[in-house]
Amino acid sequence: MKVLVATEKPFAAVAVDGIRKVLDEAGYELALLEKYTDRQQLLDAVADADAMIIRSDKVDAEVLDAAKNLKIVVRAGAGYDNVDLAAATAHGVCVENTPGQNSNAVAELVFGMAVMAVRNMYNGTSGSELKGKRLGIHAFGQVGRNVARIAKGFGMEVCALDPYCPEEVMVAAGVEPVKDIKALYSGNQVVSLHIPATAETKGSVGYDLITLLPKNGVLVNTARKEVMDEEGLRKALADRPDLKYVADVKPDNAEVLLAEFPGRVFFTPKKMGAQTAEANINAGIAAARQIVEFLRDGKAPFRVNK
Repeated sequence: MKVLVATEKPFAAVAVDGIRKVLDEAGYELALLEKYTDRQQLLDAVADADAMIIRSDKVDAEVLDAAKNLKIVVRAGAGYDNVDLAAATAHGVCVENTPGQNSNAVAELVFGMAVMAVRNMYNGTSGSELKGKRLGIHAFGQVGRNVARIAKGFGMEVCALDPYCPEEVMVAAGVEPVKDIKALYSGNQVVSLHIPATAETKGSVGYDLITLLPKNGVLVNTARKEVMDEEGLRKALADRPDLKYVADVKPDNAEVLLAEFPGRVFFTPKKMGAQTAEANINAGIAAARQIVEFLRDGKAPFRVNK
């Protein structure tokens, strides 16, 4: 069995070593395609692969057409909107992600940006503290749960909204369940976004929700840029000069927002929530183990397509 690791943004060397060890023990061949600059390189490399590990690399119908032997694709990370799930299903290819492996890394970045926001982007003026503030978590998956854990250390009061998460899970984490989205935004000085980009959520966070935030509210987005209504965000920031927006996902209108609202918006240069050595290693090795489990035993506990 041949396993292709196709990463335009490569794994750390120690992660590749860990992947290689897992595959070697299973008797599988490892093929590496790193820092590729042309799509044809990916199409050529995947032609005889039985399995593939990717990061932010795009797997669409064209890639799947080229991959005649492909049986499974594992996205090393939580999000998988870079994979065409319908096309994968049509080609008989299993798609999995590696939930939880980079959750702490993303959660820590939430607080790096939240502290920066309440300290006025470190501009030397007097800011405020997170202690005693209320934090609303929009989606209580693996990242949201780590955010809640860290928030407790800051001395914050925490609530969360997630219709897919049992309330008892939130309560067990010391988090107050919220059922109404308007209450989530109006009742918390800081709201942290963790919803996936789906047909239901794309463009769902806009003017009406953002302007519900209390005075000096902060919205943190380490999810996906697509969940934001960018023009609604722009209008909200214009109408509410007390609000701040910080994100690990640069919006399409980033330059406009930076010019119009200096000191109130911040965007990382590229998505970097999962960009830690630990998350890099964890996700890569988990992906390799999941491939072995699927190819050897037919198990796919984290399958995301039908």
